[in-house]
Amino acid sequence: MARVTAPTRAELRVHLVDSRIAGEVDTPREGNLANFRRLSRREPLYLFGLEPAGAWTEDDVLALMADRCGVSADPDHRYGQDTIDPDRTIDRLEAMADRLRSAAERRERVLVATGHPVGLRPTHTAVARALAAAGCTLLTPADGWEHPADPDYEHQQGTVGYLDGIGVLNGRHGGPDHTHSPLPMRAVLADLAAGGEAPPDLVVADHGWAGAAGQAGIDAVGFADCNDPALFVGEAEGRVLVSVPLDDNVAPYLYAPLTAYLLTAAGLA
Repeated sequence: MARVTAPTRAELRVHLVDSRIAGEVDTPREGNLANFRRLSRREPLYLFGLEPAGAWTEDDVLALMADRCGVSADPDHRYGQDTIDPDRTIDRLEAMADRLRSAAERRERVLVATGHPVGLRPTHTAVARALAAAGCTLLTPADGWEHPADPDYEHQQGTVGYLDGIGVLNGRHGGPDHTHSPLPMRAVLADLAAGGEAPPDLVVADHGWAGAAGQAGIDAVGFADCNDPALFVGEAEGRVLVSVPLDDNVAPYLYAPLTAYLLTAAGLA
């Protein structure tokens, strides 16, 4: 990712709306509601490895997502666009920055991973490099672990690998795949335990990488779209430390100002 001067909060807010990372996002409302319903039914693909303690009906999830993410709270709004509140995005980005600063100060053992083969990967790469430069240890366990063809996770197959220190699930054609599965993170933790090592002090991730880490009691901070309610539920129940709401599938270069803001706020620029 090219070096970008960190914007002010006001400048970042404008950029988030203009780029549609927040504000009126491309994520369709009907897809959001369908995923809220799937989480309420406890479908594994939409839980991201979390085991919610609350009832979390479809109405509960909608109310939570309106509060934490900024989607429309109107249950009669069923089609068209949905929204993410840019101020909530920045607030949680600053909370993530606080935890990254602590990790750097303590030179913690950190795992950075993503289920996004394109959009957010450069952001994760920048975070990993900044933490490593600050003296943190980047963990790369379970390299080569093979994902089983589990029907709960759409029979997804591939192997865990590390690209610039970032954990990814490489598909059968070699490149990283999009994945919601928590199984790679569980494999990472099992591999560390088998080698007599402690879990990571911090996981910076998304999707099932973040959810499974949070469920295991690890400090997990991550990014989540408005059609992915699981991490927000995990945050509400105290399992996920920080969930940053944003559209997770815009062009990678558009996240550069957000990344610069995050690293500067963390003292890692």
